[in-house]
Order: sequence, then structure tokens, then C-alpha cells
Amino acid sequence: MAQDSDLSKTADKGKGKAVDGEQKPDDVSKDNEGTTASNGKKDDGKADSSEELSEEDQQLKNELDMIVERLTEPDTSLYKPALEAMKNFIKTSTSSMTAVPKPLKFLRPHYESLTKLYDEWPTSEDKTSLADVLSVIGMTFSDEDRQDTLKYRLLAPTEDISSWGHEYVRHLALEIGEVYGKRIAAEEPTLELIDLALVLVPQFLKSNAEADAVDLMSELEIIEELSKFVDEDTYPRVCLYMVSMVNLLTYPDNEQFLRVAHDIYKKYEQYTQAMVLAIRLNDMDLINNNFADAEDPALKKQLAFLIARQRIWLDHPRDTTDDEEIMDCLANIRLPEHFKALGKELNILEPKTTEDIYKSHLESSRVAGMTNFDSARHNLAAAFVNAFVNAGFGNDKMMLVEKDKESWVWKTKDEGMMSTVASMGTLLLWDVENGLDQIDKYTYVEEEQIQAGAYLAIGIMNAGVRLDSEPALALLGDADKLNHKNPLIRVATIMGLGLSYAGSNKEDILLHLLPIITDTSQDMQTSAMAALACGLVYVGSSNPEVSEAIITTLLDDDRKSQLTDKWTRFLALGLGLLFFGRQEEVDVILETLKAVEHPMAKPTAVLASICAWAGTGAVLKIQELLHICNEHMEESEEKKGDELLQAYAVLGIGLVAMGEDVGQEMVLRQFGHLMHYGEPNIRRAVPLAMGLISPSNPQMKVYDTLSRYSHDNDNEVALNAIFAMGLLGAGTNNARLAQLLRQLASYYHRDQESLFMVRIAQGLLHMGKGTMSISPFHTDRQILSRVSAAGLLTVLVAMIDAKQFITSNSHYLLYFLVVAMCPRFLVTLDENLKPLTVNVRVGQAVDVVGQAGRPKTITGWQTQSTPVLLAHGERAELEDEEYISLSNTLEGLVILRKVRRL
Repeated sequence: MAQDSDLSKTADKGKGKAVDGEQKPDDVSKDNEGTTASNGKKDDGKADSSEELSEEDQQLKNELDMIVERLTEPDTSLYKPALEAMKNFIKTSTSSMTAVPKPLKFLRPHYESLTKLYDEWPTSEDKTSLADVLSVIGMTFSDEDRQDTLKYRLLAPTEDISSWGHEYVRHLALEIGEVYGKRIAAEEPTLELIDLALVLVPQFLKSNAEADAVDLMSELEIIEELSKFVDEDTYPRVCLYMVSMVNLLTYPDNEQFLRVAHDIYKKYEQYTQAMVLAIRLNDMDLINNNFADAEDPALKKQLAFLIARQRIWLDHPRDTTDDEEIMDCLANIRLPEHFKALGKELNILEPKTTEDIYKSHLESSRVAGMTNFDSARHNLAAAFVNAFVNAGFGNDKMMLVEKDKESWVWKTKDEGMMSTVASMGTLLLWDVENGLDQIDKYTYVEEEQIQAGAYLAIGIMNAGVRLDSEPALALLGDADKLNHKNPLIRVATIMGLGLSYAGSNKEDILLHLLPIITDTSQDMQTSAMAALACGLVYVGSSNPEVSEAIITTLLDDDRKSQLTDKWTRFLALGLGLLFFGRQEEVDVILETLKAVEHPMAKPTAVLASICAWAGTGAVLKIQELLHICNEHMEESEEKKGDELLQAYAVLGIGLVAMGEDVGQEMVLRQFGHLMHYGEPNIRRAVPLAMGLISPSNPQMKVYDTLSRYSHDNDNEVALNAIFAMGLLGAGTNNARLAQLLRQLASYYHRDQESLFMVRIAQGLLHMGKGTMSISPFHTDRQILSRVSAAGLLTVLVAMIDAKQFITSNSHYLLYFLVVAMCPRFLVTLDENLKPLTVNVRVGQAVDVVGQAGRPKTITGWQTQSTPVLLAHGERAELEDEEYISLSNTLEGLVILRKVRRL
């Protein structure tokens, strides 16, 4: 590998002393006498610099001078041996990383005369051989905007490029990229550049420079050719690099990269990785095909777990399998069983009471007894806290206890009764078979608020689980309930349908809900909830029927007066959710909205736009949203619409940046500026956006800032900051956050609304007794769950005006969080789906993209036996090689296969 180090100097692209500007033969450096040529001083072959050279260097220089001399002589028979000798000197020389190889240094002064010789020589083998040498010497002129390395390489294309070493190949690739850009701009042909690039790609792959190969093909827009060059050994690193680049690319390149990586994984039968990319592409045909093509039943079950985690409902799964176990995996039916098994392992099955969470004895004694004064409101907060804390465990000490059955419900009033009964759906989350019996009795009670709560509970309980009998549709799709005279029952059944079928794209839902969206006799709350439910069910599908119905409602003259209603925002959100993650596809809707002459049209457009770019980290989009925040709004009747416009823009900054770590850092700084200089409406939205950027990921720098905002003079900023603290710590039991919230409970003991919000935040912090997450990212943070993000966004859109919704009487909107709630466990199963206990190492995930060798993927690990809890940013790997995992990431439900020893 001598030549590798020979030309290594070009790593610094010719900027070092060694090639600092072109030398003219008479420009002799006279300073620094006694310095040898090997330190990279300019040397031009003049006699008076010869005293600076060592004996060995002088000999080499003389020999090279003589070779060049031979090439200028008329005897053509000398050319070939002379060129061979010159090549040999260059290839066998050794040098340090920072210095130019000596043969190149001594040949550099002869470069111009050699290029003249090239021009004079007739076409021959020798001429091509000379071009080969000139291409290499040309590297030393890289800082002068002359792409000679490429120029002469194109004149000697058949020569063996790889023999010149890796640095030469990299330098050539760099020049190909530069010239390609120039030729595209000038509309000149680029075919020869592409042909040459395709010669370099195998060289890169052979020398473990996968990133260089991908970059070159990306720059020349030929990335789809990549699969021809990878093999069994190189494809994992190539695909890993490609997938990690996706966040940094613009549409449509990002999708093309995912498709190419998907096809390579599929070619090498890496089905779980291919499925992850198909889900990221939101391409139902790819997802269905991958599922159908996997013939191994255990692998099919693993893919089914992945599909179910993303809340995707396959159209006709029974066409590809008649295995009931696989159908169960697709339907998430075993989820409550595995979740309770985790609870048993962690010894947390015992229900927690609200007092266990509040720890009032730790609040200052002066106020401990005074936090109860509005008992109905206090009891409602307790119902929410109890629901979040014991979520999914199916038991508690308040709602599901046998003695005095309805007791707690009667301790609240009006809409509070609805939310209290609905809380049972959260306690019985995913456990439909056992849960229906317990909730059924509430549907026969006289009080309509309680009936409404029962219908909502049925929807909550079915969220993310799919039964063949479809109880949610049977119980909630009833026309009498959907058109009931009591608006609460209408809203509860519509919301229940939206929650239970979120992400399912189920057509039956449209039959029930589309007429309600366009029905002008309905009040705005009912129509908006129907639009929102359809948006949840068809999230990210850009369904034309639903978008048409919502746009029609916005354009309807009879509805003009209703559009100023506070509920209109959910009509707009329903439209946005349809285009979730669709990027440029949303442009058609944005154009259509320009025709709507109403102050609500602009906020609706912003909401649709931020949904379309959610989680992409698109910098241009974030800049666009910051511009909206910078505009000063004048007092006018459009003020309300404009206030929402800016609040949505702030949420959008968080929503777009949430998937990308560097973007998050930048955005958190921007939020600081917005809090200092923004209008009140912007300041209210900032804490919510901070919560959205890291849900279930309590970063100290974020919650310390939120803790400051929770004492803000503007009470609405404080309310939102408290709620954001709950989002940040959701399901983590973070001790520092728990302490901050207890202090807030004392601080706000006289303020009913703020205290209610503190209780909600405490409930969220201890969600599922610390076993759940509401982060929309899963599978090693590779996939953004559209359903989870939609649920989070819905609650935050309501929180923008917390006092009109959450802290007044629409607190049931908090239950949209259930579609984001998911166990943060790793449960290992055998091929028959029976629990299997193995040892795993759990540690902080390390980014190994582009690193040499086989670096460790986790750091600071501890060994635990499954099932285990995984915190944000943690990764697990199997301790020994007794089993292999059928999933490429150890997260959620993972099937292990015993390694068969030969």
C-alpha cells in the first residue's frame, strides 16, 4: 500500500505549504537556508537550492530530471521505459501524511513542459501513459481552480486508476463533482463523467470508503445505480450511511435514498430493515409486498409487530396468511398481556393512588390542606391523574373498585362526569375483551354526560387494537348517537371513533363522519370534531374525499359566521393531519386555501404546511415559520386569526425540528429569543413547542427553562409551561421534575386553573407508573409514528387557548394523548410468542455511521434480564450469541431464534 501514503497530501486539498501556489522556475525561495526539501518548502529544481537537499533526495531529483529529459528527446523508443520508471518512482515513494511525496515535488516544476509535450505528441500508447502521469502530478495544483487531474484522466481512461492509491481516487472524485456541477449549469454533456464515476465506486467500496461512494453517486444524481455495486459485505454500511443522510436531504432526494436502501435490504432479505424504510416512506404497496414476501412465519410475526406499532392496518392481511398468531400480532391483541407481564417483573402491579403521586405531606404544611377547596374540580383532576398513572394496568383504587361503584363519578359535575367515566378507558387501555363489560353498565345510566363518558371510554380502550368483531364501530357508529340531541354525546362518539381507528384508513368511518362535516345544520364543534376524527383515521394519507369535505365547509357561505368559532381550529387540524409527512403534496391545498376569504384561511394553511413537513428537520421551512413569528400584527378584526397563525408557526418550528438533533439545539435557542421579544400569543405557544420537541425526554436544560416560565406573569404562559413539563417527563418518573411540580402545587394552591394543570402534569410524569412513553419516535428513533404525533399535536392546538378548552370544560380533549401512549419496553419472545428471558446489555446509543471497523453501538451499559425498560436514547443488545434477533433493533416486542450449532 505504498502508494496510499504517497499521495496522502491531497487530503488537505493542496492548501498546505507543500503546494502553496504555483512555482515558476525562476522564483527561488532564498529564506530559511538549510531547510531540507522534505519539510514541504517550495523547491523548483534550480542549482542553488541543491545544497538544501540531502544526498538521497538529490539523487532522486537528478534521476527524475533525467527521465523528463529523455521524454523531450526525439528517440521515441525511450519514452515507454522512461514513463514506466517515472510511474514506479511515484508509486513506491513513501512520505508522511502532511508532505507531498518527493517524486511529485521534484516533477512539479516540469509540469508545464510535460503538458506541452503531451500536446505535441501524436496519438499513441505513450501519449496515453503520459496523460496518466500528468493526471497524478495535476493533484498538486488543486488550489488553482484547474481540474487537471480529471482532465488528463479522461484522456487516459483505460489506465488502472486504483494503482495510484486511495487519496488519488478521492481527489479525482472531488474534481468529478466540481466539473459535473459546472457542466450541468452550462447544459453540457456529462456522460463521460458518469462513466468515470462508475469506475471509481467499486474502488471506494473495496477500500471501506462507503461514504465516498454514496456521496459521489448522490452528487452525480445516479444513486439508483448503487445496488449494482454493493455485495454481501458492503451493503450494511452503505445502507446505514444512506439512511442517516436522509434527514439532511431535500424532497424528493430524501425519498429516493430511502427507496434505494429499501431495495438493497430487500435484495439481501433483510426484511425488518426493509419494512422500517417502507413505513418511513408511507408506501402501503411496499409495506404489503414486504409482508407478503416474507415466507418465514416467525419473521412474519416480527414484521406484524412493527406494522402494529406504527398503527398501520393492512387492507387484506388474510390474503397473505391464515395463521391466527400472525393476525393477533397485526392486531396488537397481546399487548396488554405483555404490558402486565412487565409490571409483574418490575413489581408495580399494585395500583397507585393520587396521594402517592401528589405527596402532599412534602408540600409546605401551611398550604397542604388548602388545595382541596373546589372539590368537583379537585376530583376531576384526581380522575385524570388516576387514569394516567394506572393506565393500561386495568386496576386502580378509585374507578374500577367494586364497592360504591359510581362513587367517584358523582363527585364531579357536568362535563367533568364525562371525563371521569372516560378515564376508565385509559385504565383498561388495549384490553378490549375485559374492558367492555366494565364500561357497558355506564351506557344505560340516565345522565347523558355519563353516557357520553362511556362512549368515549370505549373509543380510548380500542386505540391501537384491532378486533375482528369491531366493537368500537358497532357501539359508536350508531346514527342515533352520532346525531344525538346532546352535543356531548355527539362529540364523545365522534372522538371515540377517531381514537379507536386512528391511522387505520377505514372506509366505514367516512360513511358515518363525512356527512357530519358538511352538514350546515350542525354546530361548529360537532363538524370540527368529525373533521378531526377523519384526519386521525386517515392521517398522512392525503385522502381526497375528506380534504374536499373540509375545504367545502371552509368555503361555504352559510358557515361564514361559524368560522370565527373557537372550534374551527380542529376543522383546520383535521385537514392538516391528512397531509401529515406528505411534504410537497400539500401545495395543492395551500393554493386552494388562498381562495378562502376569511381570517381563518391563513392559520389553516400554516397548520396544513407544518403537518406536511413534520419531523423532517427542513431548515427552510423553519426559517419560513420564524419569519411569520417576526411579523408585527396590527389590531384588527383579523387579529384572532393572526394570533393563531403565529402560535401555529411556533408549534410548527418544534414539530418540524423534532426528528433531528442538531435542528433541536438550534430551535431551542430560537425559542429563547421568541420568549424575550415575542408578542403574548407567541410567548404562550413557546412552552408547548418545547414540550413537543422532546416528549418523554426530560432534558435538564429544557425543564429548567420551563420551570422558569411556569412562574411567568402571563398566567397562560405559566399554564402551558406546566403542561409542557408534564409532556417532557411523561412516563419517566423523573425525580427532579416531580420535585419541581410539587413546588408548583404549593405555589399555585389558591389558583384553581394552575393547580388543575399541575395535577395533570403530575399524572403525565408518572404515566403507566413510569413504564410508558409518548415520544412519537420508535424503532431506535428511526420511525416517526404519524398517529402519535397527531395525538400530541391535537392536545397542543387545544392548549394554545388552554382557558377556553382544557381548564374550562373541554378537558376531555386531553384523551387525544392516548394514541401517543406506548409501553417503552423490550420484551423478548420465542418463535411461538411465548415470553423468553435472556440477558441484554442496555446502554446509551452511539452513532456508528461511517466509523471504521466494528465499533460498539452502546456505551455505559448494564446487563439486565428481559423484559426491560428502555429510556429515551437507550439501546439494547443481546449479551451472548445463543439467540439471534429477528428484528434489527431490540425494542418493543422482539422474537428471538435459537442459533443452531453445527
